[in-house]
Amino acid sequence: MGENVPLLELRNLNLIYPGGYHAIHDVSYEIGPGLLVGLIGPNGCGKTTMMRCINKTRGVSSGDILIDGESILNKSSKEIAKKIANVPAEFHMGFRLTVLETVMMGRYPYVKNMWWESANDETLVDDALKKFGIYDIRDREFNILSSGEQQRVLIAKAYVQQPRLMLIDEPTSHLDMKYKLDVMEYLTAMVRKDMTILVAEHDLSLMARYCDRCIIMKKGGIIATGKPKEVITAELIQDVYGVSASVGFDDDDELYILPKRYRLKKPRV
Repeated sequence: MGENVPLLELRNLNLIYPGGYHAIHDVSYEIGPGLLVGLIGPNGCGKTTMMRCINKTRGVSSGDILIDGESILNKSSKEIAKKIANVPAEFHMGFRLTVLETVMMGRYPYVKNMWWESANDETLVDDALKKFGIYDIRDREFNILSSGEQQRVLIAKAYVQQPRLMLIDEPTSHLDMKYKLDVMEYLTAMVRKDMTILVAEHDLSLMARYCDRCIIMKKGGIIATGKPKEVITAELIQDVYGVSASVGFDDDDELYILPKRYRLKKPRV
């Protein structure tokens, strides 16, 4: 791969559903390696849909998606899984798999034998279980875990795919404050010079603190990209969310956002 080739590039991406709804509208951007990138926008703006286009679980109407300068649109799901790992917002396990078995599923793009994993696969999975603090619960059934534990298992599963790009959709949506910070610390530690993480998240203060770059979406399009402290402003929040907010910096120079509640009409009694 060339030095100046972006890890991920979207070129004029469009997705138009039958009936004419334009879900993704002429989206173009580039992301380099070694970054934690926040994908921000209100519900229904196209964040999840765009991620599904990138991992090819959703088709596109026009445009192109490139990883390391190569289009993925004609690649097989197994080829894509070696480049892109996906952690969905909701994951329902249909089988009674243990934590160990769930994480081992992340090695499926590389397994040559139908039934047996290699010693290398076992080593990678074992290391991931320890790295994400789930080694001691490796024999527990995935479906009975807490939300925080399940999130770490799914991230570990994606990690052992050894992807170039990891897509994570709303990783902290069901977590309390401590686990929100835990997950973001894990993601920050996972970013490597040869891997980037694109994370969709509603907590703007969390994104501002941890992300290297933010991509702001509205109505299926991109309206701003850049460093969080430069692009997340009171004016942008008003434009994107229709909410008045105070945006400032604390004593550690961390950006914070405080939404203001206001009513246009008197509530009914």
